[in-house]
Amino acid sequence: MSFKKLTVDELAKKVVNQENLFLLDVRNEDAFEDWKVESDSFEHLNKPYFDLMDGIEPIQDQIPEDQDVAVICAKGGSSEFVAEQLVDAGFDDVYSVEGGMKAWSEHLEPVKIGDLEGNGELYQFVRLGKGCLSYMVISDGEAAVIDATRMVDTFINFAEEKGAKIKYALDTHLHADHISGGRKIAEQTGATYYLPPKDAEELQFEYEPIEDGNEIQVGSSKIDVQALYSPGHTIGSTSFIVDEKYLMSGDILFVQSIGRPDLAGKAEDWVGDLRTTLYERYKELSDDLVVLPAHFSFKEELNNDGSVQEKLGVLFEKNDGLQVEDEDEFRKMVTENLPPQPNSHQKIRFTNMGKETPDEEEQREMEVGPNRCAVR
Repeated sequence: MSFKKLTVDELAKKVVNQENLFLLDVRNEDAFEDWKVESDSFEHLNKPYFDLMDGIEPIQDQIPEDQDVAVICAKGGSSEFVAEQLVDAGFDDVYSVEGGMKAWSEHLEPVKIGDLEGNGELYQFVRLGKGCLSYMVISDGEAAVIDATRMVDTFINFAEEKGAKIKYALDTHLHADHISGGRKIAEQTGATYYLPPKDAEELQFEYEPIEDGNEIQVGSSKIDVQALYSPGHTIGSTSFIVDEKYLMSGDILFVQSIGRPDLAGKAEDWVGDLRTTLYERYKELSDDLVVLPAHFSFKEELNNDGSVQEKLGVLFEKNDGLQVEDEDEFRKMVTENLPPQPNSHQKIRFTNMGKETPDEEEQREMEVGPNRCAVR
């Protein structure tokens, strides 16, 4: 008997359904501490592959015999070697995660958020391994994709399955932690690509500007994507209100935190804009709007259905980033209390501007690691 293979799609279902799993991560300790598969229902053990090359004796008594055991590594090769050793040692129900953490980083899990007016639907695509959140508005055979990641086939195929043609691709801002799929979707489907113009001054390709007060009609039903200028994370950051129900906040406001203003090196310049957006412009909006951010940082932000969402009124009561009344204290919080910047963030920004064109493998390497768009 040999080990079995576990796809990242199957792994994602276990995370969303909160199934029990013993996950043996054989990457180096620093890589594990920096970034791992997050789930409250998983039990983790980290032991570097090089410590197990001569056998699994160092960890044999730590591996459960009555539970599914999955081995994960960076790319999928080392995990197969260790999984085979576990089987040889007599363990049953042993799995190797196909493609490792690289594949995990790229998986998108679609979750239906709700129905819109007419026959419309809104979907959230949860990138569990990276913390990115993308969206698709579908109505009457038309679709708009918001904050798409570079795995564009997922969005194109999903729209086709729903009988819809992608007409619009929008980004809330120029992303710095992942490569946008908006431009590529536009090239492959004929859709119009929208980006806030203040974030697009150095763009090397054609785009359509989207600004405060613009509306985009998706299908014949009454679904409006309204641009709401909300600077702070970037100078062009723009929020969208969909169907007067949903606030797509980009990287300005998250469920448990707020956006960082420093990824373009402008923290001191943009902190005032960030505060104005959060404490004034968002305050004018309805408390009943459901906030749908472009990222999440903590597994606690996932709801039971796998979605990431919360009403704006609840966030004004519970989100720590919205409770700091003193302006100097707020400024200190968002300029001094920052995690490390995302891996390759400057190169990612240049790629999203069209200034650099890395190949597929290089793009994967650029995106390895956790999401770091939030103030802690």
